[in-house]
Amino acid sequence: MEEAIELLKRKNKDKKEEIAVFISELRKAGCLKVELDPDDSRKRLYTLISRKNILDELRTLDKNKISRGEIEGLLKKAADLIRTRVDYKFILILLFLKRVSDQWELSYEKEYKKSLEDGLSEEQAKEEASIATYHDFDLPEEYLWDNIRKDVSKLPEKFSQALKTLAERNSELKDILDNVDFIQFTSNRENAEILRQLVELFSEKKLHYVSPDILGDSYEWILKYFAPTKAKEGEVYTPREVIGLLVKILDPKPKESIYDPASASNGMLIISYKYVQDNYGEKGAGKLFLYGQEVNQKTLALGKMNLYIHDIRNAQIAFGDTLLYPKFKKGEGVKDFNIVVANPPWNQDGYDEEVLKKGEFWKKRFNYGFTPRQSADWAWIQHMLASAKKDKGKVGVVIDNGCLFRGGKERIIRASILEDDLIECVILLPEKLFYNTGAPGAIIILNKNKNTGRENKVLFINASLEYEQHPEVRKLNWLGNQHIAKISKAYKEFSDIKGFSRAVTIEEIKNNDYNLNVTLYVFPEEKVEKIDIDQEWKDLGEIQNEIATVEKKIEGYLKEIK
Repeated sequence: MEEAIELLKRKNKDKKEEIAVFISELRKAGCLKVELDPDDSRKRLYTLISRKNILDELRTLDKNKISRGEIEGLLKKAADLIRTRVDYKFILILLFLKRVSDQWELSYEKEYKKSLEDGLSEEQAKEEASIATYHDFDLPEEYLWDNIRKDVSKLPEKFSQALKTLAERNSELKDILDNVDFIQFTSNRENAEILRQLVELFSEKKLHYVSPDILGDSYEWILKYFAPTKAKEGEVYTPREVIGLLVKILDPKPKESIYDPASASNGMLIISYKYVQDNYGEKGAGKLFLYGQEVNQKTLALGKMNLYIHDIRNAQIAFGDTLLYPKFKKGEGVKDFNIVVANPPWNQDGYDEEVLKKGEFWKKRFNYGFTPRQSADWAWIQHMLASAKKDKGKVGVVIDNGCLFRGGKERIIRASILEDDLIECVILLPEKLFYNTGAPGAIIILNKNKNTGRENKVLFINASLEYEQHPEVRKLNWLGNQHIAKISKAYKEFSDIKGFSRAVTIEEIKNNDYNLNVTLYVFPEEKVEKIDIDQEWKDLGEIQNEIATVEKKIEGYLKEIK
């Protein structure tokens, strides 16, 4: 240690008290070997690992890494295996369990080597490396992936026991694993064979060296792949480019809190996290405070797994009906956040005045009025507004286009929110973006702290023509990067662009009976093709000459035949 202190003081200009921390970091990074001094067991010997050994280990890691194409190829094979016969959640559960198991093995191997270096015996090192604190989850060795798959005839029982044990030992996994029953699933002989094939398929690759970005994108690929089928059953999947547009507009930053009251697969929170990560680095993203609530138990589980697969740990996800029982509270009301973002169920039935008054904090949350039984759109928007910070909160909601102009109770709520100058921007999206409906949909941005110059105005953006054909689903459209950039730029600059965007005074909207229908204020210009009459006449003459020439040739051929 004395030699290390002397060297690092000279070379690094480090303070003496910082040396121990520096050495600890070197060891964590795998650059330092620590052994007991054979001549004096009270001392330790620190040896820098050679550059060659470090590079050799990195090459080994690179060799073991799985590419994006390989992991997506594996999941495509899995999707082909189950097709529509089996619920796709079994693929996601197996992917989750395989990742947990492989990560456990990696952590075990790392701690086992360290323990041996610290002078422990092999038995002691094994015992030390198995301690739960070294791993993401407390998992007994008997339920590691390779141990489960040893006996093919007992796969359903082993997987069920593994899920039960994981849920018992890790309280955060209870909601994820409670609703999965492999024994019931394999009571059908065909499903038992599908499970066997899926297990063998996932066993081909180790997932501990797959980056969270690649694995997370693959998880998202499965959600997207089955979205058209699940849309028919009522499941909603928000296209990630729509979320990307919304997040780009809301522009989250480190240390801010983000809340999704209808979180589903947690796409809003994940893309917000990645946005901050891309703009402020991993440390910035780690300083975000993420919250979500979801009413569907199965969807909640898939969303929690999605966060883990993306390696996002700074999120709190709660179960429950948000409109009646909001889980994030502060004093005698709901907790407030910097950004509230969601794609809630459109035109959700059953939340009229009588029902909403049974909910917690209803006076504070629904102070603009009650929604009709047929559509809870403005109930969701009011809850989101109540959950946004008083002085600087922003809300972004993807919602049914009809809520912008429907009359009755919805008009009353809309008028009051407009009069309070809380609506900043309304964006009309292209049609056929969503898997569960061909309707265009809209984005509403609400802001409790509008910038100077935006007061008493609403920016309308008609993005109905900003799309291209979906690369995978023939009947769908999608937003390309250029479309997202154009829309977000118009919002940022609050600019008037003929046929695309326009800032409208609240007075004008009031004169239109508080109608927020985007096409009322901005209508795309039809492209009129300019015609050069002289050139067209000339071209027509040439075509007629060509036809006359061809007719003469045909006439000649006919004479020869006669």
